[in-house]
Amino acid sequence: MTNHFIGIGKYIPTETISNQFFEEHQFYNEQGEILDQNNATISHKLKQITGIEERRYARKDQVTSDLGYMAAAKAITNANIDAETIDYIIFAHNFGDVKHDTIQSDMVPSLAARVKNLLKIQNPYCVAYDVIFGCPGWVEGVIQANAFMKAGLAKRCLVIGAETLSRVVDEHDRDTMIYADGAGAVILEASTNNKGIQAHLSASYANEEKDYLFFGKSYNSEKCPNTKYIKMYGRKIYEFALSRVPLAMKKCVDDSTYNIDDISKIVIHQANEKMDEAIVKRFYSLYDLDVPKNIMPMNIHKLGNSSVATIPILLKMIMDNDLENHQINEGDAVLFASVGAGMNINTFIYQF
Repeated sequence: MTNHFIGIGKYIPTETISNQFFEEHQFYNEQGEILDQNNATISHKLKQITGIEERRYARKDQVTSDLGYMAAAKAITNANIDAETIDYIIFAHNFGDVKHDTIQSDMVPSLAARVKNLLKIQNPYCVAYDVIFGCPGWVEGVIQANAFMKAGLAKRCLVIGAETLSRVVDEHDRDTMIYADGAGAVILEASTNNKGIQAHLSASYANEEKDYLFFGKSYNSEKCPNTKYIKMYGRKIYEFALSRVPLAMKKCVDDSTYNIDDISKIVIHQANEKMDEAIVKRFYSLYDLDVPKNIMPMNIHKLGNSSVATIPILLKMIMDNDLENHQINEGDAVLFASVGAGMNINTFIYQF
């Protein structure tokens, strides 16, 4: 038995934030020193490396669970099902609900419970819980839902990935320009024709890698002495991802019934354009192959890095033919992959 997506939904916030938005920011380095480069140069280099030109922020009156609810409602509508028939709601995020202009994360009750409430689901046996797994959280939620269904514990699952990273960034750190907000969701149920999830793999590296992404103090210690924000060691993450993610992707393929030539698309977490390109190039080099044309769709240029939301949003855009030169057709095998805080890696093969 395989399990497949019967509905996909996304919510892309309406507030478009261009790179020019940051021109008045005062950026500092880790030592608390003002950066020598002007902000126009910083923005130009950011675009060269990450590909990001714009990102989306949630409205001031929205929080992460609101975004997740809207994506979930669209997935339910797309699946044309009764929400009361959902057995599990799995909500992947990392920072909970953080209201605009506040610094406190709110995770009680769980965001999944809040979405269940907003969906007005009365069934007490619809179990709602959250997954905190870094950027690979949505992929991990899909893998968990698949396991529940294979074990006979569920027949239908809703998996949500949503985040408002704009609420947890240090305005004095240029990495702030990478992050974005958004939400995506899918409904899974058993397939009658062997479509769906064919193989999967997850891994956690929690030795020195544990602190590559972390919560740390502002680079402007005088203005923000006690508040902590999302921080990362970009070079270490890049090196880790390049060395570990291609190997995980290869193991997933090699342990499945698929060959590398069977893969039609690679849908990868939208973290950094150059890093993703390097990962895919290294992956194909493990098979002594060149990267096929149009194998890796991307939307980071206009949407930035919204953590757990990037993959389901990207998938929905492909399915809706919103990306030029990128379609998924019946029979295509697609490799999904993600990497993020933990450090965690996961991947799965999906037959459409």
